[in-house]
Amino acid sequence: MDTLRKHLARITHLNQAAAVLEWDMETYMPEGGAEARSQQVATLRSMAHEMLVSDETVALLEHAEPDSDVDRDLIRVVQKDIEKAHRVPSSLIAAMAEASGRAKGAWQKARSSNDFPVFAPHLERIVDLCVQHAEALGYDDQPYDALLDQYEEGATTRQVAAVFEEVRNDLVPFVKELTGTGMLCEGPVHREYPEDDQWAFGLEMAERMGYDLNHGRQDRSAHPFSTSFSISDVRITTRLEKRFFNPAFFGTLHEAGHAMYEQGIDPVLEGTPLADGTSLGIHESQSRMWENLVGRSLPFWEFAFPRVQRTFPDALGDVSLDGFYRAINAVAPSTIRVEADEVTYNLHIMLRFELEQEMIAGKVSIKDLPQEWNDRMEAWLGVRPQDDAEGVLQDIHWSLGAIGYFPTYALGNLMSVQLFEAAREAIPDLDDHFRRGEFSALLAWLRTNVHQWGRRKTADQILVDSTGSHLSAAPWMAYVKRKFGALHGA
Repeated sequence: MDTLRKHLARITHLNQAAAVLEWDMETYMPEGGAEARSQQVATLRSMAHEMLVSDETVALLEHAEPDSDVDRDLIRVVQKDIEKAHRVPSSLIAAMAEASGRAKGAWQKARSSNDFPVFAPHLERIVDLCVQHAEALGYDDQPYDALLDQYEEGATTRQVAAVFEEVRNDLVPFVKELTGTGMLCEGPVHREYPEDDQWAFGLEMAERMGYDLNHGRQDRSAHPFSTSFSISDVRITTRLEKRFFNPAFFGTLHEAGHAMYEQGIDPVLEGTPLADGTSLGIHESQSRMWENLVGRSLPFWEFAFPRVQRTFPDALGDVSLDGFYRAINAVAPSTIRVEADEVTYNLHIMLRFELEQEMIAGKVSIKDLPQEWNDRMEAWLGVRPQDDAEGVLQDIHWSLGAIGYFPTYALGNLMSVQLFEAAREAIPDLDDHFRRGEFSALLAWLRTNVHQWGRRKTADQILVDSTGSHLSAAPWMAYVKRKFGALHGA
């Protein structure tokens, strides 16, 4: 086991080094470094892949004698990883890493200049490589299943589509009902908010919730993200808008939620493939919980509003707690996913889910993607992007090769409410904790039931063990109807 652990640590370190280089690409690297950097990342990722599927790894697994449940879980997970990795040639891993390195730069340029054709050939290459990846991995029903399984193990396209249909059938008429009342005004969040003060206030609240800045930091990027180099070094980024409070503040809470998950993994798992989130759905449940169920709750702002008012006296001096609470929870369909309210957010994800399936199946061509995006946005949300920067180019994910990733955002929303309700049952006075600015009880519950396990438990095991049920859309739908029905008088 010791020899196996040392071998796996070397593989882990290669991937972590690649993650450092990728983080730098999004934060500090000069634009001209993209070509060389993409090759560097490709080299590290392909080396890690080759080591994982090597005869040496297989032999070490065969001869390892587990002494604990952690050892047994490690062997089980690595064997499964190898089985999947054996299906994918290292040349394909390197090709995707290199293609995504170039695509990221092209996406940034295309977005800033509102020029989709700059990005289109790179996206075509990404889609082609994803199809090759799906064929290499294998699937029972459709290629998209193989891509989805990378991020949400065990989930199938049909299962996810069925859950999404259940949500959409309830959600679309509810959104129309809410927006028809015209009762909420989001004006107070669209005032002048000095960027330095936004930065400081967001970090102060994230740290108070439990994000450990001794083992993390925040930087700026075009698209907010979190990344882990180890359990003891987990970083986040955010973006700032001078006249919009929400993106930086709630973006910081969102990414801190991801980061607290990674920081809470059992240190015994460090240096192994177990030291990671078990699925992106569970990961997203943590970010959405801290962003929305805590950060957009009335008890939280009963504590935080006097502080935010002191920080931004010019913007909020004449605003009441109730007015601010209503503003940050305004339901107003918009074109931008990361600025979407809690209620309409899932519709943004479902749109991307459909387009991804059709790209992989060859049912929609890349050149037609902007038109398809805009038409469906208008049909689903009643709004139409002004340009491609506001539409099809708004997200970084496709440039990263992360096709199959988007559905996990909506799955995470559903999981977040299931987990939060279980935490509330265990801590009945949780709202009183928030009113005092105390979040350690919730974080401790999450550490015990979710974080510490890393990949030792699957997403379904975590849900069943901590909530008593499998994934369900019902708790989330009940939550939004209760909260936003009261806010809107609907």
